[in-house]
Amino acid sequence: MDPLARIRAICLDLPECTERLSHGCPTWFVRRKTSFVKYIDGGYDEPGPTIWCPAPEGVQAELVDAEPQRFFVPPYVGHSGWIGVRLDVDPDWAELAEIIHDAYRRVAPKKLVAELD
Repeated sequence: MDPLARIRAICLDLPECTERLSHGCPTWFVRRKTSFVKYIDGGYDEPGPTIWCPAPEGVQAELVDAEPQRFFVPPYVGHSGWIGVRLDVDPDWAELAEIIHDAYRRVAPKKLVAELD
């Protein structure tokens, strides 16, 4: 399965998640309003596909410091704590699902987050 299909499956399994293009890239939203994952198929100085998503406080620096070959600070949104994940560097799909769920929790209303727990 290609990375976009896997990311799409993880995201669309979350409550009230929708997908649409944003700035030309597949992007997932909670209640059609707030984005929580953006898929970029190369670009922004990255040779392969990546996702960008908000991370819990402190996680961005922790991941980038620990594994800079897999994680990076994305342009435009990195200053807000978003994390970039390279999907062409041996992706751990269980870990990616956890990262996506954490991103969803960062932006979703409490009622929807409660549905996950």
